[in-house]
Amino acid sequence: MSDIQQALGLIGRGADEIIKHEELEARLKLGRPLRIKAGFDPTAPDLHLGHTVLLNKMRQFQDLGHQVIFLIGDFTGMIGDPSGKNVTRRPLSREDIEANAKTYADQVFKVLDRERTEVRFNSEWFGQMSAADMIRLAAKHTVARMLERDDFAKRYAAQQSIAIHEFLYPLVQGYDSVALKCDVELGGTDQKFNLLMGRMLQEDAGQPPQIVLTMPLLEGLDGVHKMSKSLGNYVGINEPAIDIVNKTMKIGDELMWRWYELLSLDRSAAEIETMKHDVAAGQLHPRDAKLALARELAARFQGRDEADRAAEQWTALVREQRVDVDLPLQDIAVPAEGIRVAPLFVAAKLASSNSEVSRKLAERAVRIDGSVVEDRERVLAAGSELLLQIGKRAFARVRLVAGA
Repeated sequence: MSDIQQALGLIGRGADEIIKHEELEARLKLGRPLRIKAGFDPTAPDLHLGHTVLLNKMRQFQDLGHQVIFLIGDFTGMIGDPSGKNVTRRPLSREDIEANAKTYADQVFKVLDRERTEVRFNSEWFGQMSAADMIRLAAKHTVARMLERDDFAKRYAAQQSIAIHEFLYPLVQGYDSVALKCDVELGGTDQKFNLLMGRMLQEDAGQPPQIVLTMPLLEGLDGVHKMSKSLGNYVGINEPAIDIVNKTMKIGDELMWRWYELLSLDRSAAEIETMKHDVAAGQLHPRDAKLALARELAARFQGRDEADRAAEQWTALVREQRVDVDLPLQDIAVPAEGIRVAPLFVAAKLASSNSEVSRKLAERAVRIDGSVVEDRERVLAAGSELLLQIGKRAFARVRLVAGA
């Protein structure tokens, strides 16, 4: 296999779509470092594993010798990305943007090679634009074409408001690629319309149009919804190693393989396939495969020593509780809105009634994944895999599935 084919294999790992593959191959054959861009609007102060799907792909490009651009959308963040939104998003203040942008810049080098990374802010060029310049940019596209975008089309059909500034967002993001003369732009599948706008504006500016590479949106801890801080199903990269390990160990076995594909930098695609085969053949316990992933993620963000210590703490906790980690996994159907603690323990046959669970809650004798349940009104969502404990010796492993 040629070096070009090997590079294409690595670049394509986990990718949802490459537009256009033949153009990417042609540029790789030029033998020069390509300019790879991914933009991040600083909408929250901390990055989570969902963000690192793109960062990992950028690091793979770096390992192949290319230059990446970590673009902080301090200008676009004040517009508010409408991608996937069914309402107009509140734009952020300049103060919010600046505070969040600083933490982004501090965090990305836990994944990226500092020497091959440009950190840029799109206010560099948009801050210099006049009103006339912005109107000329707006003239590059039509309302009809904007309404072809799925989320705009749905909102328009439902007679939900679309603010004029939201139409500007794809144009502004696309113009970033012109300003930076990008060869490749990375983004989530929900960004495809915006990424293609970059190709169109580059052609209009007389530049070779960028290759577009979209990555899947990473499911969070619930295994259902996109990882999001607002949903609480996230793992933050600044969290302590023990929290990274504990949270990762809660994900379902199927989700584990998707996380391996999109998040692991230590293992090749072939190694992951071997692990999957070994688990299926009973030669490797899923718990051990999951702990290896948890250790890798904790080591990347908090260091190898902290990761090893966290893995040991997790293993010791399981031993101390005398939990048979090979307990049969039982599926429990839950309503769309989730299930509260008491009925969950009753459904798992760990208690005969809600009132019994309530008494145990008052005694602080109810645990989920080793942690005492403090909130009796807590709701558990479908997609979770949990270790339940009531009293000292009653345990159950359950997987919550939609359908009650």
